[in-house]
Amino acid sequence: MKKIAYIEIDTHAEIAQGFMEIMQDSDEFAVDYYFSKKIKDQIREDGENIYLSDSSMILDQLKSKKYDLVIIGTVHRYFNTFLAIVQQYNSAVIAHNLNFIQTSAFRLIRNIFKEDLIYRLKLWWKEGLVSAPEVYKKAKNLLVLDQGLATENYCFLPIFYTKNENKTENAVLTVVVPGGVSQKRRDYKKILSIIKEKENDVKKDPDAKAGQMEFVFLGKAGERELKNIIALERSLKHLTVKYFSERVSAPDFESWMQKADVLWCPVQQKTEFFSQKETYGITKMTGNIGDAITYGKLAVFPGNYPSALPFIVPEHENVIEQFQELKSRNFDFHENYGKQIVQQRLEEVLKKLIST
Repeated sequence: MKKIAYIEIDTHAEIAQGFMEIMQDSDEFAVDYYFSKKIKDQIREDGENIYLSDSSMILDQLKSKKYDLVIIGTVHRYFNTFLAIVQQYNSAVIAHNLNFIQTSAFRLIRNIFKEDLIYRLKLWWKEGLVSAPEVYKKAKNLLVLDQGLATENYCFLPIFYTKNENKTENAVLTVVVPGGVSQKRRDYKKILSIIKEKENDVKKDPDAKAGQMEFVFLGKAGERELKNIIALERSLKHLTVKYFSERVSAPDFESWMQKADVLWCPVQQKTEFFSQKETYGITKMTGNIGDAITYGKLAVFPGNYPSALPFIVPEHENVIEQFQELKSRNFDFHENYGKQIVQQRLEEVLKKLIST
């Protein structure tokens, strides 16, 4: 049985959780998990193979055991530590921002002064920010979680599987917009405008069946967005909006995602990471893809979002009518993303990472 170390001491607990769930029944691989306290507190499982770690401990912890492969879940800080790991071990790094990993040391230093000055100076002086490009260059493999981003240089790591594909019978059409409610990541101005326009249409034709709709903003709303949503809610008589002023709990998130008839994901194409421009679907993955797979939901994305995935549906001009049509459309998520199927795919990838 091959031995793997999975390290997440930075950010992406949800990805670590998914990897754990897929690998827990594996007969071919034994995985040890090294989590920071922040990550460990977000993980639902507990066991002898889960170790509390941090940047000062991880090198000594890895030395105590022999691993065939070390997977690093996030390299957005602790660059000196991760550089030492990729130099010493057969390592694979999950890449979340493809332009960032190709950025030069000079540009990283220049970007320090653009925002978050104190935090970025800490990354420079104490955590080896200028080593970031070397970490990615010296890692034996770079991994991506969106098959659309896979190339000769980036290996697709399949970890998302469908947990629940049960369709609920809602009294009204329920459209869920998953993710933090911020204009930076998704076009909420457009969403609110479309809802308001539909409300006006229903006022003119009260008997319209399309009037029975509920829109759920499934994430904590930023201050500006929250004010706009509240103002919209007060003006509605025929449509309903649901929003959250605090962080959405895991049980609430799961409940609403399971209830959704369709997901609405108006992803902003352009974004930034560490003042480096990134493009969703081209250099960066959106977590909404994982949401759609996990809960077995068709998802409406902007027409310009590049994806060949069959459950990602390009947005039509009349998106409200599109939602109604999609409610009755079926896609067999379990046939394509059942747990055993994804586990087999993942194990094949892990074998290649170990053998190459």
